[in-house]
Amino acid sequence: MIKIEHTEVYGWQAAIRGMRNPMNSWEKMDSHLWESSGIFEIGDNDHDLMMRLAKGGSVHAKYRRMITVTCDITAPLYWWKEFDTYKVGTVANSCSTMHKIHAKEFTFEDLSVDEKLPIYFMIVEELNYAREKFLETNDKRFWKRMIQLLPTSYNQKRTVLLNYEVLVGMYRDRKNHKLDEWHTLCDWITSLPYSEIITGVVAE
Repeated sequence: MIKIEHTEVYGWQAAIRGMRNPMNSWEKMDSHLWESSGIFEIGDNDHDLMMRLAKGGSVHAKYRRMITVTCDITAPLYWWKEFDTYKVGTVANSCSTMHKIHAKEFTFEDLSVDEKLPIYFMIVEELNYAREKFLETNDKRFWKRMIQLLPTSYNQKRTVLLNYEVLVGMYRDRKNHKLDEWHTLCDWITSLPYSEIITGVVAE
């Protein structure tokens, strides 16, 4: 399971100005912001240059690093471990396991699992037992038991800052991954404004 919410994309104007700095070609800029809607529209000249630079790879498409994306992602810990390989160019603030693990009762819905095997119900039951004992006694042993029992299928929410260049790597490396969560993320990437500068695929 993965849920992506509250997506925002910004930095277009600075990215395009910077993209044109090497050739001093600012007079060819034809993109603009529609004040009434807040939508940024990329003009044909700028889009053509963006695509040509994107084909040249990350060394030439440095402008992608300036197009910033923020969102909230809720996903299992086993997926976050793979996401964390993309540390360069990302920032994430997560819900704290250490401080807030005992804040609510554990339920089966806290886990991303394909099968409702008995072992998972046993884990949830034991987590709740440790939680109740910790709230009752404030004994650190029970808090530590929760931390140690927490399965990698446990869902954690993080607010994430990314950029289009980081998303290029994620899309390229993970679009054919075994985990369904990566397929959902890659579908989300293709839904972003002007995603063709990430994927190289122009929508018809």
